[in-house]
Amino acid sequence: MSFNLINEDILQQIKVIAGTDAVFTDQNDLENYSHDETEDLHFYPQVVVKPQTPEQVSELLKLANQNQIPVTPRGAGTGLSGGALPVNGGLLLAMEKFNHILEIDEDNLQATVEPGVITEVFMDAAAEKGLLYPVDPASKGSCFIGGNVSHGSGGPRVVKYGTIREYILNLQVVLPTGEIIWTGANTLKFASGYNLTQLMIGSEGTLGIITKIVVKLVPKPTQDMLLLASFQTDEDACSAVSAIFRAGVIPSALEFMERKGVEWVMEHDAISFDLKPEVSSFLLIEVDGNNQDVLFSDCEKINEVLEQHHCTEVLFAGSSAQKEELWRLRRTMAVSVKSNSVYKEEDTVVPRAALPQLMKGIKAIGAKYGFESVCYGHAGDGNLHVNIIKANMSDDDWNNNLKNGIREIFELTISLGGTLSGEHGIGLVQKGYMPLKFSEIHLNLMRGIKKVFDPNGILNPGKIF
Repeated sequence: MSFNLINEDILQQIKVIAGTDAVFTDQNDLENYSHDETEDLHFYPQVVVKPQTPEQVSELLKLANQNQIPVTPRGAGTGLSGGALPVNGGLLLAMEKFNHILEIDEDNLQATVEPGVITEVFMDAAAEKGLLYPVDPASKGSCFIGGNVSHGSGGPRVVKYGTIREYILNLQVVLPTGEIIWTGANTLKFASGYNLTQLMIGSEGTLGIITKIVVKLVPKPTQDMLLLASFQTDEDACSAVSAIFRAGVIPSALEFMERKGVEWVMEHDAISFDLKPEVSSFLLIEVDGNNQDVLFSDCEKINEVLEQHHCTEVLFAGSSAQKEELWRLRRTMAVSVKSNSVYKEEDTVVPRAALPQLMKGIKAIGAKYGFESVCYGHAGDGNLHVNIIKANMSDDDWNNNLKNGIREIFELTISLGGTLSGEHGIGLVQKGYMPLKFSEIHLNLMRGIKKVFDPNGILNPGKIF
């Protein structure tokens, strides 16, 4: 597909629509929007615009659609799949000015927010009213809620509270042709034709640009308890995960951390932690609720399961400060791993009982191709982040043979009943693996949906397919 460049006439029209102060063409400004958190990839837009209203977004998309100019929507740039990279240049719409919490409706346990609201800022605002928005990715302090919706992002508490799909009731969306629509209704039930809200979630900015989000909230639990369990083998830790649920406990978080990741966090963040030499991996387990006796009972059941799976030690966080320190181990792991080596991060997900086979297989594939891996993630829902470390691989092997190893990891994941991404999305870097999971019939249905929404293919081209 070919696109046109933004000429001087179109640039002047952009400035009329958005205002001169919201339009950026200087190389230094373009540099800031040429990359996200995906490896070391750079693609430069011609023009960056920071719109402030749905109407401005509408007019910009109409202009781009009429002139066959590619448009890339961008949130905070924390993505790990290259979804916000302007691979065809053109116009980049930075949504950071859409940063208002419009309403928190305490009577209906709902909120209406703009897509540029930082996720943690919204979580804190809800918490002040005794409410919980439980979708909390590791980058919650910097990522935007609009990007979370677009990528189907999750986080630790998905395991108990459900994915982001269960918390988005309605979306205001600007279509690539400029029309502004609401995708659904502000209701807990929806059985009125195709559910366009669910279609937009995880569509990675390829079908429309989100300008308002109606979110479901739940009452915030008053108490929580946190355990850190140590294991001598990764497979013992992984096999304990499914057993905890079979014992009748649903944790509010159940995270896996490999030893190497913890070591790098300790170095990167100067966290003091007694890391025993025999420990290979950890499970970070949280339970929450409103009855302390129930939580203690859940912890006792979890302890019994951990003992049966050869857990060597359980650390109980006895204070808020201890809880925060343990959560820092997990939440800063991605940044710490990235700071230590050239790496690639894959986002595998399998049924949770298959985690031991997945871990074993990943290590075997690494040995075959000569790369190291550091694994961590949301074990409670089978979501394992695989950080592939260059270590002693030659540049030639890294650039030319690593993709075969990654392909084998995805083949293994699919053979275990899993899929290509649990929460990072497909974007640019994973699209070549889509045929491993989906037939041509399936892919053509997706392409057909894209064509209906975006007949000229201008919106976030080069992603997913």
